[in-house]
Amino acid sequence: MTEEPAKLPRLTLARQIRDSLVASIVSGHFGPGERLVETRLAATYGTSQAPVREALRELEAMRLVETQPRRGTFVRPFVQETLRESYVVRAALEETATRLALLAGTVPVEAMRADVAAMRAAAESGDGEASARASVSFHRRIVEAAHNELLKLTWESLQIEARTAVTMVATEVDLHDIVQDHAELLAAIEDGDLEVACRHARDHQWHYADLPHDAHGRTRDSAAG
Repeated sequence: MTEEPAKLPRLTLARQIRDSLVASIVSGHFGPGERLVETRLAATYGTSQAPVREALRELEAMRLVETQPRRGTFVRPFVQETLRESYVVRAALEETATRLALLAGTVPVEAMRADVAAMRAAAESGDGEASARASVSFHRRIVEAAHNELLKLTWESLQIEARTAVTMVATEVDLHDIVQDHAELLAAIEDGDLEVACRHARDHQWHYADLPHDAHGRTRDSAAG
């Protein structure tokens, strides 16, 4: 470990410590297998061990760290790679779910509109956790509307809530952008053009994979042009 993260202002301290540690893990500042020592982190952030312990518990729920009995808490291996790969897999699953749900006519449009409205309210209030919950709900509705149990089980195995929370913290995504992205996806679904909606569902997830090319094989720079 090289230089330590900067000290934080006193707001919701455990949450701020968690967010700082997420960014440090995803960026590679804390490497795979590195031990996160409560006393050292408490000294770094200028606080007691209690909020650090709470932050580490949340990181464990996010699958970023693991606690080993009598040894301590360690950064899990392959965090960045697994996060990227999960979005590529999720893109394929949600494209298929969108196709199945549209073909079956089972898309719960009204409920998804309510999710977008919840994202909009969360953006206005700056509530990232509420935005993440509404986003996960939106996508889960599409997956459930596909009525394919194996697809749903595979999707759930990606630990969607945890990885969504990690992505939002690590990328500092604009909450208003989340609203726009989901509103555009819902509009594509409501228009009923099967191929356009499926492509939008795939691209929506692929965007977060942080790969050098998009789902169509174009480099990021050329795709943006």
